[in-house]
Amino acid sequence: MSTPLLDVRDLSIGFGSAEPVVRDVSFQVMPGETLALVGESGSGKTITCRSVLRILPPTADIRSGVIDFTSSGGKTVNLLAQSERKMRQVRGDQISMIFQEPMRSLSPLHRLGDQVSEVLLLHRDMRASDAKKTVLETFDRVGFPEPERVWRSYPFEMSGGMRQRAMIAMAMVARPELLIADEPTTALDVTTQAQVLGLIKDLQKDTGMAVILVTHDLGVVANMAETVVVMNKGRVMERGPAPAVLGAPAHGYTKKLFAAAPMIPEVAAPARAEQSNDLILDLRDVSKTYTMRAGGWSKPVTITACHEVNLSLQRGKTLAVVGESGSGKTTCARIALGAELPDPGGQVLFQPAPDADTVPIHAMSPDERVCFQRQAQMVFQDPYSSLSPRMRVQQALTEPMEIHNLGTRADRREKAAEMLRWVGLDPSMLSRYPHAFSGGQRQRLSIARALTLDPVLLVCDEPTSALDVSVQEQILCLLENIRDRVGLSYLFISHDLAVVARIADEVAVMRQGVIVEQAPPDTLFYNPRHPYTRALIAAQPEPDVNRPINLGLVAKGAGKPSSWPEAFRFEGVAAPALTELEPGHKVRCHV
Repeated sequence: MSTPLLDVRDLSIGFGSAEPVVRDVSFQVMPGETLALVGESGSGKTITCRSVLRILPPTADIRSGVIDFTSSGGKTVNLLAQSERKMRQVRGDQISMIFQEPMRSLSPLHRLGDQVSEVLLLHRDMRASDAKKTVLETFDRVGFPEPERVWRSYPFEMSGGMRQRAMIAMAMVARPELLIADEPTTALDVTTQAQVLGLIKDLQKDTGMAVILVTHDLGVVANMAETVVVMNKGRVMERGPAPAVLGAPAHGYTKKLFAAAPMIPEVAAPARAEQSNDLILDLRDVSKTYTMRAGGWSKPVTITACHEVNLSLQRGKTLAVVGESGSGKTTCARIALGAELPDPGGQVLFQPAPDADTVPIHAMSPDERVCFQRQAQMVFQDPYSSLSPRMRVQQALTEPMEIHNLGTRADRREKAAEMLRWVGLDPSMLSRYPHAFSGGQRQRLSIARALTLDPVLLVCDEPTSALDVSVQEQILCLLENIRDRVGLSYLFISHDLAVVARIADEVAVMRQGVIVEQAPPDTLFYNPRHPYTRALIAAQPEPDVNRPINLGLVAKGAGKPSSWPEAFRFEGVAAPALTELEPGHKVRCHV
């Protein structure tokens, strides 16, 4: 029997005098194998993986266990017994890690090219020119359309998904023996996710690299893993070969995870909404261009974030905007909330109630803006940077009410406690700081904060991308219940088609700033016409080892528009018109 590359035995980790958060965890990773650590947010997956690289918080205490690592040279060392100097040689070279939160893991002060090439300069003694060539090749492989521009860019100039791709490039560029991927695709759209998963598989074939995949997405597990370890509350509930665990889960907790996994339904749901003229939000001919800062003597570059977007949101309904990272979805959301102004000629109209005056969001007075900000709120994609680390949860939740002078201090605290109950958290958590919560719990806090002002419009920017499947299920149920109970309207930004299929009344598919197809979900998912929409649906991973992602179909639709069939082909933003092929179903094509 071959020696495991990584052998974790009886690992227990605790904080202070409290009960262990990881208890007696054991698993093995064989060379070239992919092992998936599956479980809900807060189940101990990430802290288990961080212990391998010894990058735990200062207050964490490894109470027992052994972590043996056997390098390609055949030498076995217990990583928990190594000096800090030896561990620095291991990190990034023999063992790399892709972190869940790319914005916190990348330096905001350094260009992406310099950050990614640092690994090669430190561990491979490469010349700067050779390192740059290798990094640009890696950028191309992880799906960056313009590697040179990415090399010169800072992290804040990239979308969440783009930053995650840069993190993946950084972890892979040195070709480590073991890659620990902590939710590597949560911030990625499904087409990029499919391509990145394919990339990790290709690198495994090329280099024999092993992978520990931390995820809550059972579809990703089915496409990637040979072995599955299911964790809950710091313990291993079930482990075994992927076909056995996914095909016939034995533990009740694993069955519960499967029941909560979102999927595009097999049969079209009946149409949920008749078209009406009662619009709460109306975007008309909205375009947005940015001028990128120029380096050296080069000219500034103009980038089109969105081009002639027309979207109408009916009162009490959900309009979903779907597309890959960098497609302009979030820019549209920011314009809808007045955080960005559209280019001249674009209009954004908001009508808070059927009998109220229409507010031009693109040209609001200061008084109108204050009123509008109370009626429209946003749930951000990134739960880490959207909550201040210096504010307790109670302060974060009551601050919006203080700004708008709502209620007494006791009223605000009661409202904050009520909102926590709404999102499935305990009011006793009000005194905690955000760092005491897992990623999924922080996203619930962000949703609770957005609801404290009783808004009529909620813009949700990837609100479930950081959540495990069971919490995602709870949040979607919560959003649906609130929508139906108080008539809330949602502009829902997402790359997860299974989530969209469940919650949306209307879906607009965006690609590189242009809407390419728009229809209700019962039409869009069962009669997709545009090659890009078809690619998005093909890229949706399913929790079935016998139905892998068709990477060929994904690459075809996610490729350049010039490679599409004649009816859909175009160059730049000079796309054909959005044509209504059947009632309510618009497709951008040459008729």
